[in-house]
Amino acid sequence: MVSAMSMPQVPPTKIDFSPEDRAWIAARIIEVLESGRLTLGPFGEQFEAELARSMGVKHAVTVNSGTASLEIMLRAMDVAGKDVLVPANTFFATAAAVIAAGGNPVLMDTDVTTLSTSVKEIERRLTPKTVGIMIVHIAGFITAEMPDIAALAKAKGLWLMEDAAHAQGSTLDGKSAGTFGLAGSFSFYPTKVMTSAEGGVIVTDDDRMATEAKLYRDQGKASFLQNTHIRMGYNWRMSEPHAVIGLRHHQNLPDMIKNRQRIAARYDAALAGGAYGLRPLPAPKGCVSNYYKYVVMLADGTDRKKAKTWLRDERGVNCSGEVYEVPLHKNEVLKHLDPGDLTGSETACGRQLCLPIFASMTDAQADQVIAGVKAAHQAGIL
Repeated sequence: MVSAMSMPQVPPTKIDFSPEDRAWIAARIIEVLESGRLTLGPFGEQFEAELARSMGVKHAVTVNSGTASLEIMLRAMDVAGKDVLVPANTFFATAAAVIAAGGNPVLMDTDVTTLSTSVKEIERRLTPKTVGIMIVHIAGFITAEMPDIAALAKAKGLWLMEDAAHAQGSTLDGKSAGTFGLAGSFSFYPTKVMTSAEGGVIVTDDDRMATEAKLYRDQGKASFLQNTHIRMGYNWRMSEPHAVIGLRHHQNLPDMIKNRQRIAARYDAALAGGAYGLRPLPAPKGCVSNYYKYVVMLADGTDRKKAKTWLRDERGVNCSGEVYEVPLHKNEVLKHLDPGDLTGSETACGRQLCLPIFASMTDAQADQVIAGVKAAHQAGIL
């Protein structure tokens, strides 16, 4: 019998840069250093142009993080003193950006079967002070209700924005994540499907939003070379070395997504019908997911921490972080946002588990995960 100590370890995720990628990036960073143009330069402009083209939008404005992109979009819409609807099942930054921009996040509950937000729930949470809706595409899935959500926002005179940090390359009926409303925000943090090491981008067809974003990201200055400030901006610029890294990874994005989809299909086949006590979260109808995460729902009463520890120690399977372990209102600094009826979010966060998935994952590694899950089920862990 193979001991757990001698088993190869399957990492929860992995950043992939081939030797060719590293050489390409290094050569262009040398160009940047030789030019002395270290920020807001030609590589950043090229990165923005390729991002906009790939998503079919007029504008892409790069910044230094996904969090920055969220706050900039919200500041551009002047949310100070106003309500913005935000899912309770999302990363801290989605709500924190609303607060930083002076607004009030109003939490919406989560559908346990999709980890997303419904039209019905949005209508339930609207307040007289609501000015906009922030939808989050958890795990790379775009809810099938996005067209209806966009129609509702338009009918109510509200803006719609997307926190698409998980969804670079995901589509719904051929339409890219981040393009269903006024603007979309993406993150290029190292755990994401593609990375620029640190970074983010705002995508939009709205000329005003693009102009405002460029002002806010550069200290609110009237122009790059003019120290006259016309907005309460900040240093949210993306550097040229970061743009170079992002540019290369973006060029690899289609192949990286195909590889993730291949692993997801292998998991789907093995876990069909709720095998081994797990129920995979299906992609919504019409959604082609990038599979940023492969999410399964645990049977009621399963000890997630115990299961993750067992899989790691006994089978070399390292599960990634949840999306998310707890909803926003269970974080100490956001408890004041709790409206008292977010049971769907609490259930969704408490019962989901993310299996390892990354672009360079092999079939053998996926099979090790599947075998580990099967063994955990046989041992009564799952």
